[in-house]
Amino acid sequence: MRISGFASGMDIDQMVNDLMKAESMPLQRMEQEKQTLEWKRDDYRAMNTLLLDFRSKLTDMRMTTSYRSRETSSTNENLVSATASSAASQSSFELSEVKQLAKSASWVNEAKVSSDVNDPINASETLLSQQDKLAGFSFTTGAIYEESITASADDEPINLDHAVNLGGEDALSVQVDGKNYKVVTDSADLTEDTVLLNGSGLEFASGVIQEGSEVSVQYAISGETNEETKTLADGARNLQLDGRSLEGFELQLNGNTYTMSADPNEDGLYDLVNSADPNDKIGLMSKDLGRIAFDEGVIDGETELTATYSQNYTSFGVGSETSEGAKYQDFIIRGNESLNQVVSKVNSADLGVSMMYDSYSDRVSLRRTETGDYGTGNDMSLSGSFMTDALNFAANPDPVTNTNYSEGQNATFTINGLETERHTNNFQIDGVTFNLKQKFDVADGPVSIGVTNDSDAVFENIKEFVETYNTLIGEINGKVNEEYYRDYSPLTDDQRESLTETQQEDWEEMAKSGLLRRDSILQSALSTMRTDFYSPVNNGDSQGSFNQLAQIGITTTRNYMDGGKLEIDEAKLREAIESDPSGVENLFRGDGEEFGEKGIARRLTDSVNNTMDRIYERAGRATATNQQFTIGRNLEDVEDQIQQFQDRLTQIEDRYWRQFTAMEKAMQQANQQASYMMQQFGGMGMQ
Repeated sequence: MRISGFASGMDIDQMVNDLMKAESMPLQRMEQEKQTLEWKRDDYRAMNTLLLDFRSKLTDMRMTTSYRSRETSSTNENLVSATASSAASQSSFELSEVKQLAKSASWVNEAKVSSDVNDPINASETLLSQQDKLAGFSFTTGAIYEESITASADDEPINLDHAVNLGGEDALSVQVDGKNYKVVTDSADLTEDTVLLNGSGLEFASGVIQEGSEVSVQYAISGETNEETKTLADGARNLQLDGRSLEGFELQLNGNTYTMSADPNEDGLYDLVNSADPNDKIGLMSKDLGRIAFDEGVIDGETELTATYSQNYTSFGVGSETSEGAKYQDFIIRGNESLNQVVSKVNSADLGVSMMYDSYSDRVSLRRTETGDYGTGNDMSLSGSFMTDALNFAANPDPVTNTNYSEGQNATFTINGLETERHTNNFQIDGVTFNLKQKFDVADGPVSIGVTNDSDAVFENIKEFVETYNTLIGEINGKVNEEYYRDYSPLTDDQRESLTETQQEDWEEMAKSGLLRRDSILQSALSTMRTDFYSPVNNGDSQGSFNQLAQIGITTTRNYMDGGKLEIDEAKLREAIESDPSGVENLFRGDGEEFGEKGIARRLTDSVNNTMDRIYERAGRATATNQQFTIGRNLEDVEDQIQQFQDRLTQIEDRYWRQFTAMEKAMQQANQQASYMMQQFGGMGMQ
């Protein structure tokens, strides 16, 4: 228990605080030492950030693109233009004629989609609702199944749950690991890109099915029904079936059979009515979406129900010849899907085919997305009555007799006297990308393409590199030569209280100054980088060309106060770039593997990496723990000393309080005794 001046009348709290201030002087010095170490660590890391930025520029300077920036010229940009990569050599090309441009295959259907031009289809409405407007076409009803099979062994036979008859109105779509396979029924047609159907069995070419392969199959069997059994929780109001565009729907629930009403309501929904009791209605159904909304109270307790139905569907296939080989996909379309959705499905498939419906002309077109001629057969192919009967495409297009079908063609041209072809109008030869814009013959040509070095771009790259280096040198020189103020230590808490914010900032600026003055790591880095710049580059790449920066107009400034910054004689550098660009390149980025010497950029990279590693060892990274670098370990030691000293101060403060408490108790006892004696002496006087 601490007694504060009750007996003595002294301000014990203040006295103890004053005594503890004196005792705490070593602690303040430790905290100042800790702050100084943290500032020094941050200064080192700031230097490493600058070095990292410079190293990024060095990475650019070690790449050919910094020295081989090419520019091209064309004698007729309206006919042929070109661009060149850094890999292109300085050369010229002559195109004497372009016989034909590359184009993509295109296909327009034979007639309008709508049977009545005065009552065209609505491409956003369901196809089933528009069926009467599609002349000569009707949907098939049947069961649609989806199966996903994981192969347990290589070349494992794949068997479906149901047999499929493609000779009738059945449909089948097969994918293996996302790749589509065209279904064939003749073993002679089995290839790496097809799958042979035999009843319920699927046979692939050897090697297609691997252990773990995912086989995804969607198929439709005409005349059959789907059956679903569901268990609903108590009070459930909604049920989503797997099927869509339903026909012949029946629902078995609580021993009763429910069917859809003959006509829909104004929202297009059908009543679910007990087939034995027309007054027993249990909810509404969307046959397009296969969704049921039960009336409240219909599902009382956990309930099992069974739904049977057929689905309206049709199918078609689209194929194309592409730069990646032949592609084909079968599509199964339900009656609740719209023509717009069909178009979207084709465009989303990886077929290299773009499909479009134009409501104004009421026509459908297909276009291969790539130009060129890639196969011996038709560039595009179609199958299925939906394409031929509903959308009015020709079953077997003939590019000669069918004017609605146009095959893709290659670009044919003569370059440097050689007649050749390309699949596209944009192609590359020896690092130069040509863009053929128009056809022209010998009388209109030739068109000359020249490839030269872009001296301005190379000059700007080197200039930017020198400026980055000068910025780095300036910052490092500023740190190693920064004035150190011994009289300015980090502020203590008491000192801060006596200063304004501006005074605190000024003080801290002085206290932080010079922490890296004459630092050995930074001074070594400056010395090494200067040597890297000035030492001759005598390696196999630079022999017989430039081997010093001064030869290309880069020298040290005359002002020694700049600390080794560089300056550029722009005229001399441009002359060197134009006269011998390879020599300039090799001076910077020569690898020196044969002669043991590296170009300037490679030397500097090694020096910067070495300096950064030394700084990391001393000051660490932002993600490093204190035990991983020198200053961090010093900080740990100081923090341990601070903690120990704080424990000691606590003990000293407790001792002071014990002493003052004992004094107060003693004075209290003395006061009590004095009071007692006064009372006794006072009583004797009265007698």
